[in-house]
Amino acid sequence: MDVISKDSTDVEDLDPAFINRTLFEALLDTRDRRGGKFEFIEDAEREPMTFDRLVLGAGVLSGKIAAMSAPKERVGLLLPNSNGAAVVFFACHAAGRVPAMLNFSSGIRNLISCCQTAQIKTVFTSRRFVALGKLEDLVEALEKEVRIVWLEDVRKSITSIEKISGLIRSKFPRRMLAKIDTVSTDPAVVLFTSGTEGIPKGVVLSHRNILANISQIMATGALHEDDRVFNALPMFHSFGMTAAFILPVVTGMSVFMYPSPLHYKQIPPLVREFGATVLFGTDTFAVGWGKVAEPEDFATIRFIVLGAERVKSATREMWREKFGIELYEGYGATEASPVLACNIPGAAKDGSVGKLFVGIKHRIDPVPALKDGGRLVVQGPNVMSGYMTHEKPGELQPPKDGWHDTGDIVEIDSDGFVQIKGRAKRFAKLGGEMVSLVAVENHIAAVWPDNVHAVAAIADKRKGEQLVLVTDRVKADRSALQKWAKANGVPELHLPKKIMFVDVLPVLGTGKMDYLAIQKIAES
Repeated sequence: MDVISKDSTDVEDLDPAFINRTLFEALLDTRDRRGGKFEFIEDAEREPMTFDRLVLGAGVLSGKIAAMSAPKERVGLLLPNSNGAAVVFFACHAAGRVPAMLNFSSGIRNLISCCQTAQIKTVFTSRRFVALGKLEDLVEALEKEVRIVWLEDVRKSITSIEKISGLIRSKFPRRMLAKIDTVSTDPAVVLFTSGTEGIPKGVVLSHRNILANISQIMATGALHEDDRVFNALPMFHSFGMTAAFILPVVTGMSVFMYPSPLHYKQIPPLVREFGATVLFGTDTFAVGWGKVAEPEDFATIRFIVLGAERVKSATREMWREKFGIELYEGYGATEASPVLACNIPGAAKDGSVGKLFVGIKHRIDPVPALKDGGRLVVQGPNVMSGYMTHEKPGELQPPKDGWHDTGDIVEIDSDGFVQIKGRAKRFAKLGGEMVSLVAVENHIAAVWPDNVHAVAAIADKRKGEQLVLVTDRVKADRSALQKWAKANGVPELHLPKKIMFVDVLPVLGTGKMDYLAIQKIAES
């Protein structure tokens, strides 16, 4: 244990010309290669946008953003997936500001905490988005802490002179970038951890971090320039930001930006109409889309990657039988920009999350009382610049020697495939043995595959901890679990002692289970 991987390849194996740029430079390089008139991005309004329009819009809006903020300042974006969000994101870069992506589904307490952590003074949002999302109360509370800037008002205030000035900047964008003096190792974006295990932390990713991760993804050979990506993952989610938004922009793929992955009925027909070949999601979203979709809706899909949560066997079977499509599971962390490993065609293994990407070094640290596996610690060009915490707002705290402890318990088999055993915090100590709550959830899913389950550990005076199952199965009977466990050689210790029914299990906007809320239900 505690051995640095010998089979990890070096960062030199990644193209330095690709990763040692800023995101805006990468955008301009792609425009030069694909052509300014290439319509590469589309949203629910069904009005495709060209590279020229994106650069022009960013050039015009950057002047407004610069007038409302200081150089290098972190600017909050509270926006859905849309062409407009793409323009604002790159306008921040054109102005020399750092976009901080705010999770509008995380609740006002977390949202205010994020603004304080990253010292965000100004938040850009849209009246239409707030009205459609019924976020008025959230924005009203947020307005007590920061300045809210409505994009509709900004657009109306743009004068003819400002439009001409923006047009000139868009004609000579590299001169514009030279004036703001941004380099590849500077912060490119601030994302926030989900808050499933406490107060969200700010994760600062550099331009080089993000472009290195995109280079690692492209090095697998699973994606091609002529792919068409359907992106329903929110931009405040690291997977949705890097793989599903920035990657298409800087590689020249076409991308459809959709505002919510929860629109299960609306998404499949749009995937068909757009002719998408690549789809990103989570197990939860794949189940929702798969249940309502017709086989022809996903006829053009050749590669679908799911992350953020374990892919259940029942989900895989549904997609195989209904659509003839294989689901590929990947793994990452916001701190890794985010993708660390992924199954791909020709190199996949069910139950694993694939092999670690090129340029990633790793070690596995032992965990007391745990026989198999250990904590995965990683180092690579995609590992974050550092955290910002609520205790030290605005202060960048780099990972020690570039190593990031993922907090995930893993095993890596002889073929290099990574198996996730669970979060270190999602293990319970029962009778002196460390038991994975994920493994327990897998057992329960084998008994009741059509329901949603989560297991929490609560204090127990006699055994230290005991397991509680929170499920949406109305008549979940422990005897059924005992019968399955006996037939499959699973110890009684690995079964929950108590079962609690809820109509719907709490889920975060990222698609992850809200384990803080689950814990509170279990403790109740």
